[in-house]
Amino acid sequence: MRVRTALLIAPLLLGAASCGDGQSGATPIDGPDPLSFFATSVGTGAAGGDYGGLEGADELCTRLAAAAGAGSRTWRAYLSTAHEDARDRIGIGPWYNAAGVRVADGLDQLHSEGIRLDGDPLVLDENGEPVPILEHDIVTGTRLDGTWFEGRTCRDWTSNAATEVAQVGHSDAIAPAGIVSTWNSTHESASCTQEGLAERLGSGRIYCFATH
Repeated sequence: MRVRTALLIAPLLLGAASCGDGQSGATPIDGPDPLSFFATSVGTGAAGGDYGGLEGADELCTRLAAAAGAGSRTWRAYLSTAHEDARDRIGIGPWYNAAGVRVADGLDQLHSEGIRLDGDPLVLDENGEPVPILEHDIVTGTRLDGTWFEGRTCRDWTSNAATEVAQVGHSDAIAPAGIVSTWNSTHESASCTQEGLAERLGSGRIYCFATH
């Protein structure tokens, strides 16, 4: 298991600290079917934080995207584990929501500027619907810079135990004064059970990105 620093990196420094947007073999996303980013329209129910690992989470993204008519792309869940960072899973962008609005140009912008409400919400599900406020906790297991948050991944997305927790972001990314709220890393869940994910306004929804 890799060693990680426990310090959070200030959002304004993330662009300088993170890797560049280029990845070998990656292809920028653009075209007539723009959907390449969404929050899942459903949570996990009784499975809680057990998505079947990254493979199961990717399958959920792929299934929902296919039902929305975007199944020709390769979809990845924005989740970190001890072996893989969320930011390294999602390609290079740009990414568009179901309304055809560009959410971010690339990895650096995504993790330095984030995804915020700007008139109309940018975080939509695969059907173009905004995430309800009572389910705005989106599971990531990730720090602000898109890297693994040790101890907050529901045992790498294989556990729905009451003794485990997940790091979550806020789909609306709006916070009361004095509280840091970001799309990918705001606070931990009460636990990895269905009830624990719901306790602080969540349902086990995750973010999905098309890599090409």
